[in-house]
Amino acid sequence: MLSHIAVNKLEVKIVSGTYKLVGDDFVAAELNPNDVVSLEINTKNRVRAAQNGQVIGNFSNVYLKGLSKNDILSITVISPKVKVREYHGDLKTSNINNRLRLINLVSMNNYLAGVVECEGGPGHTETYYMVQAIMSRTYALKYKEKHRGDGFQLCDQVHCQAYYHRQMKTPSINHAVILTDGMVMVDKKNRLIDAFFYANCGGQTCDASYVWNVSIPYLTPFRDTFCINTSQARWTTKIPKQKWVDFLVSNYDYPISDSAYREKIFHFVQHERKAFFHGSELGIPLRDIRHEFSLKSTFFSCYEHEEFVVLEGRGYGHGVGLCQEGAMAMARQGYHFTQILSFYFPQVIIRFLEKSDYFQHLEKQPEDF
Repeated sequence: MLSHIAVNKLEVKIVSGTYKLVGDDFVAAELNPNDVVSLEINTKNRVRAAQNGQVIGNFSNVYLKGLSKNDILSITVISPKVKVREYHGDLKTSNINNRLRLINLVSMNNYLAGVVECEGGPGHTETYYMVQAIMSRTYALKYKEKHRGDGFQLCDQVHCQAYYHRQMKTPSINHAVILTDGMVMVDKKNRLIDAFFYANCGGQTCDASYVWNVSIPYLTPFRDTFCINTSQARWTTKIPKQKWVDFLVSNYDYPISDSAYREKIFHFVQHERKAFFHGSELGIPLRDIRHEFSLKSTFFSCYEHEEFVVLEGRGYGHGVGLCQEGAMAMARQGYHFTQILSFYFPQVIIRFLEKSDYFQHLEKQPEDF
């Protein structure tokens, strides 16, 4: 939780349920709704805990353990200031490198409901939320050891999946998570797939090798007409010519002295997605250009206009896997959630965990995120 912020002080308010505050190895307090616990790093690099303004003690670790199935707490970061967030489940806090490390212990379904709302946004069809829930469950289980070396399983940023708060705005998300409980996607060898997704493909998905140098059999590019009329399907930006030239020449030795290449440096056309700027012989990956100039995607063409290079682009995101705006449109048009997933992940099988011998070792218990 809040893994991208150096938190030094926060307040935790009990929204519902009853919690025990465990300081190191003993129960230091019992917390009821509206009780507030302040946590901060003291001068001896321990976690100072106070309940409703009264100091409880200084500990190496503080664990707020819920005692029911509907425990909810809110977190207000005092230093630095961050918007209030609510979470289901428990909270573990400790001092790591002079900052508070926050770990939310939460059930898979409550975690997924938060992820689906953060990744998909409120106000969509239940069918779309079922699609997102299956993808997010697949990702969470495939990469549940991603941060094991850091002392937890998954972070709350897009490095794993966005999990900024519990589900709060769209109750149908909870129903979608329950309806798909246990459903994941596997390949023909019964392995959890890479359930990648992004906002908009601009009309064509992208080969995984264009982004990560590795091809994935079930993630090959294809035309997608479902997203081409949505809000993020097209974009335009301008870059100063000299800035464009300096980047290409200094980083990739673009042959600016060659008259043929000099003529092409401001002109580039993509009718279909490509991996490189003017072919692989120059060794300029489009993903590098996207990163350097903070572009919405690599699916762009360009031309010169006065002192600028004008980029006319399509889509938003890396383009590998499922196009969220395309899937949302398919759901509105009445496609079944299995049809949507099969469209974006051909050759993939949707399976219940309990029906696969491969998953027998997985236990349904709270995960650390």
